[in-house]
Amino acid sequence: MNWLRFEDALFHRAPEALAVHILMVLISVTIAVVISVPTGIILTRPKYRKFGIIVLNILNLLQTVPGLAIVALAMPILGMGLKPTIIALVVQGLLPIARNTIAGLAGVNPDVKEAALGMGMPQNKILLEVELPLAMPVILAGIRTSTVYIVSVGTLAAYIGGGGLGDLILTGLNMLWSEFLIVGAGLGALLAIFLDRLLGYLEQRITPPGYGA
Repeated sequence: MNWLRFEDALFHRAPEALAVHILMVLISVTIAVVISVPTGIILTRPKYRKFGIIVLNILNLLQTVPGLAIVALAMPILGMGLKPTIIALVVQGLLPIARNTIAGLAGVNPDVKEAALGMGMPQNKILLEVELPLAMPVILAGIRTSTVYIVSVGTLAAYIGGGGLGDLILTGLNMLWSEFLIVGAGLGALLAIFLDRLLGYLEQRITPPGYGA
């Protein structure tokens, strides 16, 4: 191993690449949540429940498309850089959140909703104060899965000039520098583990005592 190249990758190239990667992940996850959670809520309402299978099948289809292919499809419209990368990451991150939102809301005990309705609570208040809090651990588990997936797929941003840790990996592949590969892949793995543990901790904190028992 060339320690000078390793030092260059870790201390000079990695901080900026990691910052771009984190920004990319935060933006993509936020947009995916903003789209998926309301979609999941709408699809659990009686009026729109029949469309749930159709929407999930579409999201399943999008999930099977490789991230690099989505990046390539977005590039002619949005050009090079961060924009097409974020579009690709959002598309890849929609399914776990939408699926878990639907599953979480569908899993709320009907007796609890009936009790709230019997107390005179309107439907929108039941959703906000009863259904969503009870479904939140399942929803957060979907966000957790989506986040880890987006961290890994985000390395593809380097192929279209989006930056991030993929720049280090791509440089290592092109120049046959294992030091850059180790730093890029290692930091990506550590970031995925950190975010997974963080969201797992939040999931435990908001889970009501005896939940799922």
